Amino acid sequence: MPGFPSGGPLRGLPRGTGNISAVEPFPQAAHRELGDAQLRANLGRATHTIRDKRLKVVSELPDWEALRDAGSAIKTEAMARLPELLTQFEEQFAARGGTVHWARDAAEANAIVEGLIRETGEKEVVKVKSMATQEIGLNEHLEERGIAAFETDLAELIVQLGHDRPSHILVPAIHKNRTEIRDIFLREMPDVDPTLTDEPRRLAMAARAHLRKKFLSAKVAISGANFGIAETGTLGVVESEGNGRMCLTLPETLITVMGIEKVLPRAQDLEVFMQLLPRSSTGERMNPYTSMWTGVTPGDGPQNVHVILLDNGRTRALADRHGRSALHCIRCSACMNVCPVYERTGGHAYGSTYPGPIGAILSPLLTGVEAEENASLPYASSLCGACFDACPVKINIPEILVHLRGEDVSGGTAGRRRRGFPSQLDVALGAASWALSSGDRLGLLEKGLPIARALAGRDEKISRLPGLGAGWTQSRDVPAPPSESFRSWWKKREKEAR
Repeated sequence: MPGFPSGGPLRGLPRGTGNISAVEPFPQAAHRELGDAQLRANLGRATHTIRDKRLKVVSELPDWEALRDAGSAIKTEAMARLPELLTQFEEQFAARGGTVHWARDAAEANAIVEGLIRETGEKEVVKVKSMATQEIGLNEHLEERGIAAFETDLAELIVQLGHDRPSHILVPAIHKNRTEIRDIFLREMPDVDPTLTDEPRRLAMAARAHLRKKFLSAKVAISGANFGIAETGTLGVVESEGNGRMCLTLPETLITVMGIEKVLPRAQDLEVFMQLLPRSSTGERMNPYTSMWTGVTPGDGPQNVHVILLDNGRTRALADRHGRSALHCIRCSACMNVCPVYERTGGHAYGSTYPGPIGAILSPLLTGVEAEENASLPYASSLCGACFDACPVKINIPEILVHLRGEDVSGGTAGRRRRGFPSQLDVALGAASWALSSGDRLGLLEKGLPIARALAGRDEKISRLPGLGAGWTQSRDVPAPPSESFRSWWKKREKEAR
């Protein structure tokens, strides 16, 4: 891969991955979040609303499936030609007055951004909503070094003022209702009207007044990018509020952090994605604001323009032939809005910047499934397939989840456990293998059926099992076993017949 200093991108576990490693296993985090009834109510209303809007606008297009196929094909081509396309993008962007930087991981990207801001002498920056900067932990990095980064997207602003973490790719504050948002504004927003109500219009007006001062005074802006066009060196951001347009045009310096997988071969490819993305993300026929810029335009917009091309585990994911299609993701969040697991646990349970079904595959692919922090994420799914049906670029998320589970069992944390002391699952599977490999052994075990039947009692079910089985009976009942086996019943029948 051209452009990376010191011998190319990292192929092993990245040394400074930022916010893509969970701080605790998913089962523990999910169990805690399930106890929050308000969270489940907020998520249920929000995801159902977005889902219904998406279904309506998608059904209007007779060629929707053809568009999905086209999007998948374009992303497949881009990943197959990634080194070539990135080189072309760098050449075209630089030829038009922009500066290209390459970052192998979060630590390098953060250091580059910090250095560029210090060159301007500024202590404050405004930000367009960006998953890449959230991924590398840029806000935290800058804050520790005395630079204030102000989020200008309304939902990101709510999360930032609430000292919280995003829980959704598209709507980071989806876990908050409007009363909670009003309380955050009253507590954290300077000069807010103390009579502020939770009426959405009033909340939006308060945020607009707060942000307007930042837009007009900021000299430096930081953005992500939805797309980077190799053919022309163009960057593109799509958004719904106009805050991005303000950040991309008013400041003197513009710094963009873009994951290397966002590159597309041609400008014509946008024809497909500008139909897929808004319908899949917000349920709109087209997004309200689309901003495109190519390097520097003298006398118009920022005159000091930079882009940081971020790896942070992406070449690692690209090397996985079963999982590399996760890099096709266009961050629409459609998979989250249909996922029964996400709807009940919320995004915080996943621990990573990328929650939901796509996060369950993308985070382990970026860090390696052998990283214990993310090893439980591939199991955060019922494998129902709704995410695959909703994905606008046809990422087969269930198939990749199964692949990653296999990787975990063979070489990840589960594999390491097997090479040490055997787990309860290992013992149980070993016992089942021993019993089922011989009819005589199975017959011996079947003699214990009356005892198991007695444990069930009159309820005709077993409500509590010890050890590994407790995880099942915690939320389900096990049907009572029969009082005798088929083999025993058949022998009695044959004996009576004679």
